[in-house]
Amino acid sequence: MTINFDYNSPVIITYLIVSLGAWLLNIITGGKSNKLLFTSYRSSIFNPLTYIRLFTHAIGHIDLAHLIHNFLFILLIGPMIEEKYGSINLLVMLLITSLVIGLFNTIFSNYSITGASGNVYMLIVLSSFSNISEGKIPITLILILVFYIISEFTSRIFEGNKTTYHTGHLLGALCGIGFGFYFLYFSTFPFIQSMIK
Repeated sequence: MTINFDYNSPVIITYLIVSLGAWLLNIITGGKSNKLLFTSYRSSIFNPLTYIRLFTHAIGHIDLAHLIHNFLFILLIGPMIEEKYGSINLLVMLLITSLVIGLFNTIFSNYSITGASGNVYMLIVLSSFSNISEGKIPITLILILVFYIISEFTSRIFEGNKTTYHTGHLLGALCGIGFGFYFLYFSTFPFIQSMIK
């Protein structure tokens, strides 16, 4: 009997592979690649990398523990989301979420951000919409939002955690809510529909 491996979730698995590559590159370069390519921060509007980093900050990670923590959630939730909404839609949602977080951070803060946690929160919130029907809000969505608020509040206020970019988590969660409600009424993004036609 032969065993075949199934590349069952192309976007999620590719995301992991690319992120592992970025982490290895960061080790090889002694942290320089993260600074150059995989961290979003305020920099010159004339530098082309400023715009690339608005997306690629969600690929880089500080260390292996950071990467594993994020991808435990992504690998758990992502395949279900990819199956429900389709690979192209998921890819677009990941890119939009990364862009929203990168833009907000660049314009409104002086933080340097790296990591996939914003996308993690987007996927967690979006997963609550899997069984939603029109006119009904699932209790799981409310519970996730309540636990999210409690977690972020205690982490920031009581534990004094200033290394986590809490705004990115919030923006990711808001993107998840936005996508969840969007896909209640539409099956794909308009520009994807026009490309298919």
